[in-house]
Amino acid sequence: MKVEKAKMADVPQMHKLINKFAAQGEMLPRALSEIYENIRDYFVARSGDKVVACVALHVSWSDLAEIKSLAVARRQQKKGIGAKLVETCINEARQLGISTVFCLTYNPQFFEKCGFESIDRSALPRKVWGECYTCPKFPDCDEVPLVMHLAPASPLSEKK
Repeated sequence: MKVEKAKMADVPQMHKLINKFAAQGEMLPRALSEIYENIRDYFVARSGDKVVACVALHVSWSDLAEIKSLAVARRQQKKGIGAKLVETCINEARQLGISTVFCLTYNPQFFEKCGFESIDRSALPRKVWGECYTCPKFPDCDEVPLVMHLAPASPLSEKK
């Protein structure tokens, strides 16, 4: 399945997909306006005209980005789509010269399979927590923080 940058027309479907999982307590909800405002952060996978998966890579600082809102429709799970979306985010982070990618998740096993390592919540910079003040779960966050440190992209890999 092809992964590509999200388009404005994808936002309603992305919003529905993300918030369906949020309603089940599997991820945090996202407001429609938040997705529109951050559309450049998002990638999607489609089946025909239908968005079946999405993810965002949100740059937090010069050397730090977060993978957010990873959602794969139930019928499309266990097919490698989630891993492909994470890989796309990691590749974009490398292209941007970002050295650290993190996530906060309720599914740490998935991200560990993708190469992330668990860290203590206090290891995340204060810049990250500035966004947490608007979260409905603040200050009692129950998501698991994980991180991946990226090697700089080599000149040869950039030419591919």
